[in-house]
Amino acid sequence: MVIPVFGLAGWSGAGKTQLAEALISHFAEAGYKVATIKHAHHAFDADIEGKDSWRHRKAGAGQVLVASRYRSALFTEYQEPAEPKLDELLAQLGPTDLVLVEGFKSAPIPKIEIWRAAVEKPQLFAQDSHIVAVASDAPVEGCSLPQFNLSDISAIADFILQSLRLSRQAG
Repeated sequence: MVIPVFGLAGWSGAGKTQLAEALISHFAEAGYKVATIKHAHHAFDADIEGKDSWRHRKAGAGQVLVASRYRSALFTEYQEPAEPKLDELLAQLGPTDLVLVEGFKSAPIPKIEIWRAAVEKPQLFAQDSHIVAVASDAPVEGCSLPQFNLSDISAIADFILQSLRLSRQAG
């Protein structure tokens, strides 16, 4: 089964995370099982120094899976400084109705560009054929793609569902 994947692309500070959070909430309230993949541009550590999982990683474990009755987390150490491929990350997900991907600007998946003039960065849609719409806080000049106001979560969510052919209600 192919998992429906849709991306949110844009420069830092444009509002990707805020839009992702609103869309996740919208889809979850509609009964969709949503997964997300978030790209981090910097070294980050979600593990806590001194905890058993951190100690396992520091001892040399390539992967550490921490699980409780409420959640689980998989920590993977990459020996090379190469970025993990989106397909490899998608393969780690369990069953879900759709996946929202934040970041991964160069991934060949349908994406909405989040753009704000105040960020003072170039628009991406002219160079990326996978961008299928733009969400902004103001009209974007010279853009023939569908445009949405960043605060119109329902319209953006409907566009994503239609693009992924997921017009049915989840259940």
